[in-house]
Amino acid sequence: MNLVNLPFMKNKEQIIKNVASLLQEVPSSMEIVKDDDLKEKRFYILAKHMVDKALRHNALLVTDDLNGIAILFDSEKMKDPIFKELKSDLHLALNVTGIKKGITALKHQKHIKNQRPKNEHHLYCWFWGIMPEARGSDNNKTPYVMKDWMFAIAKEKQLPIYAETRLKRVNVAYRRYGFKLINEWVHPSGDTMYFLRYDPKNR
Repeated sequence: MNLVNLPFMKNKEQIIKNVASLLQEVPSSMEIVKDDDLKEKRFYILAKHMVDKALRHNALLVTDDLNGIAILFDSEKMKDPIFKELKSDLHLALNVTGIKKGITALKHQKHIKNQRPKNEHHLYCWFWGIMPEARGSDNNKTPYVMKDWMFAIAKEKQLPIYAETRLKRVNVAYRRYGFKLINEWVHPSGDTMYFLRYDPKNR
């Protein structure tokens, strides 16, 4: 399976649709997206926001069959200008979350962000999704291919990768791949959020 970088592709629309579909399996996304007749559209808007931001920061990784998608930020390059962040937050509040859920989401994101080091150059896996038809335990399957790709980037840059998840099966997968559990947080929903770190220097 080949891996390609989206700026050299013409499949942005399908990537956004795939991300929108995958977001509907993520507890945090399901909680913040306003539940009404426009729910599907709202997931699409959220996915487009994520893909556009990843493209601006050269952080989007996609397999050539579009079944594997990750957003891997460099901590020194991921921040947008404050006016752009405020504009994005307002856009999401009006079109995705609603004001009340938007404020709650920002509070949760602040706590999550505080789990990552402020003074350590690192990579941050903001999103990692595999379409259902490409999941599996075979070493040739998409999850393993993408894992190897991200680890190669970490090794080349000699930077650790930080990630978090509220899904137990994803936590298990991360740790099987070589991530170490560094913290847990009882999310206001009652779920446990797992914070993980991968250090290429230990491999």
